[in-house]
Amino acid sequence: MISRSRILPLLPTWVLARPEPHLPSATKMAALSPGSPEVRMVHHQDSNKKPFVALIISSVLVCGILLSLFSFCIYRRRNSKTATTKEQQGQEPGKGISLGPVLGRFSSLRMAGRKGSVAFIEYQLLAAATNDFQENNVLGDGGVGRVFKARFNDNLLAAVKRLDGGKNAGREFENEVDLLSKMQHQNIASLLGYSIHGQTRFLVYEMMHNGSLEYQLHGPHNGSALNWNLRLKIALDVARGLEFLHECCHPPVIHGDLKSSNILLDSNFNAKLTDFGVAIACGNHSRDNIKLSETLGYAAPEYLLDGKLTDKSDVYAFGVVLLELLTGRKPSEETESTQSHSLVTWAMPHLTDRSKLPNMVDPIIRNTMDLKHLYQVAAVAVLCVQSEPSYRPLITDVLHSFIPLVPSELGGLLRVPGTLSTGSS
Repeated sequence: MISRSRILPLLPTWVLARPEPHLPSATKMAALSPGSPEVRMVHHQDSNKKPFVALIISSVLVCGILLSLFSFCIYRRRNSKTATTKEQQGQEPGKGISLGPVLGRFSSLRMAGRKGSVAFIEYQLLAAATNDFQENNVLGDGGVGRVFKARFNDNLLAAVKRLDGGKNAGREFENEVDLLSKMQHQNIASLLGYSIHGQTRFLVYEMMHNGSLEYQLHGPHNGSALNWNLRLKIALDVARGLEFLHECCHPPVIHGDLKSSNILLDSNFNAKLTDFGVAIACGNHSRDNIKLSETLGYAAPEYLLDGKLTDKSDVYAFGVVLLELLTGRKPSEETESTQSHSLVTWAMPHLTDRSKLPNMVDPIIRNTMDLKHLYQVAAVAVLCVQSEPSYRPLITDVLHSFIPLVPSELGGLLRVPGTLSTGSS
């Protein structure tokens, strides 16, 4: 018989370390049974939660994307409705023309029009703005029609030129719209729009509050609003406008009808060229392009003799305008014998004699300028009105001759002490 003491060492450890009657925990079993398979408790609740959480997150993301798309669609729809409402508010009732772009251009008159774009305006709008073209809204008479003041609202004013038919009205209308729709320059009057009503055509320009140079020099004010510095500034502005036509346009443009009535002045006496009805691109010469009955006194001799029209023809007309500014006289005046008296013919002997020169100056500005500057201006005028075109300077040369004579406050380079007044000296 084997004794108990010999049997005990042979028995497995788990027999000797018999556990208590209650079930052991997994941790205790692992500790007490190093040689037995490891027992792990699988928590099925944690395993089931992971796909559920992922599903919730995915659903939230999808809902967020759908909500963003829905909000964006609502935003686009509201903006579209607002734009449509504004466009409808800017239309003339019953006509369907959008006035928004037109009035937008009227509200910013300093060359704000889009290049190559001129608005078509319904006749009814022009009639309402001019009070049916009544006499009290007349600003002046042009070669082929009258110019009327148009008030579109309390802040928007424009000038409407009515072309009342005639032999050349249609051609001049088309020419002016075509040219001015392509031009943008500070010394070229802006064409804001046009209209056609039956055989009558209309051109709508920015408002020039001081009217034409002709009105200022030969109207009721007789030049009293224009002192020496302002007259030089106007000459400089005109030269800049012509330089743009001759040097910057492609092909170069000849104005062909430059005169004081076609030089308009804004509220600050900035000068702008207008009336391009007979303007031509260089190379398209035609004697019919100038209305001689209205331009006598400004037309260059070579045109009167053989119909030749070049950029030097504009230079000659500029010289005549310069003489108007100097003398205050009209380019052509009737004498007692009913014969036309040419300003150029009368002025030439005075321009070339320094002792006579001050006496020919307009009394409004006489004795108010530096004589040295007067001599320089007279020398430019003499060159511009030479009968031989090749003797006349290019308008660029004229421009650079004037820049040092005009005060810096008015666009030139001359330094003048004190404050300059825009009134008469």
